[in-house]
Amino acid sequence: MTPPSKDPGNLPSPTFLLESDLDKPLTVALPHGIAVLYSRPHPTRDSPNQDAAAVIPASDSQALLVVADGMGGTRQGGEAAATIVHQLARQLPLPSEDQQLRTAILNGIEEANLKILSELPGSGSTLAAVEVTGDTIRPYHIGDTEILVVGQRGKLKFQSISHSLVGMGVEAGLIDEVDALHHDDRHIILNAIGSAEMRIELGAPLALDRRDTLLLASDGLTDNLSLDDIIELLRKGPLDQAVIKLAELASKRMADSESGLPSKPDDLTLLAYRRSS
Repeated sequence: MTPPSKDPGNLPSPTFLLESDLDKPLTVALPHGIAVLYSRPHPTRDSPNQDAAAVIPASDSQALLVVADGMGGTRQGGEAAATIVHQLARQLPLPSEDQQLRTAILNGIEEANLKILSELPGSGSTLAAVEVTGDTIRPYHIGDTEILVVGQRGKLKFQSISHSLVGMGVEAGLIDEVDALHHDDRHIILNAIGSAEMRIELGAPLALDRRDTLLLASDGLTDNLSLDDIIELLRKGPLDQAVIKLAELASKRMADSESGLPSKPDDLTLLAYRRSS
């Protein structure tokens, strides 16, 4: 039997951020919630932003949120990140509500990995992706790009584990979270798309309460702000204002290497999401 063709119907088109340098956040309305995106390049390096982000509608009740952080210090890192969001978008929208979004996402990641290995050897990208189905989310994670879910009162309901030497050390209790921000090996990543040994960490479905905030962020945020900093700014207030405050504080830290606080200039990308009230 011939597979059904994809019919996007009345679904909005995907929203992509590629090599972006935004002055202010971009808000994307979805049937089930609202997403706010922000991305800008390394503040001192004369090269394109290697991060990519996307909001991809999948069906009337589903969407995929993506942040990819290109690696390698060359334009190929940005091309690797763009390859990931484009390959994921090729899998969507779903032909029918009966098809599992999980299968489409995993296929997109695998195809992106093969494409980067064959066409962009030596480059790679980390990935944070979250499927949203009504009031439920499911995380997909590769590398050190962060996924957080925070309640309005500041409760941390989910945090991805960084696939890095320092991230694993923190998870094992061998490295203090504050010390980790200053660790010399923080940049060493153990897992990335563009590697023959790539592995996909697939999380369990998680109910998202109406006042919860989901955040996907490149390490331009998490290398400069502590978890407490992020939670305090993210948990309340209008979503676009929360994203602005996070971006402003991260930029301030990047510009101030003398304060003793974390300071690592880098590309910065944020994608925040809340359910409709």
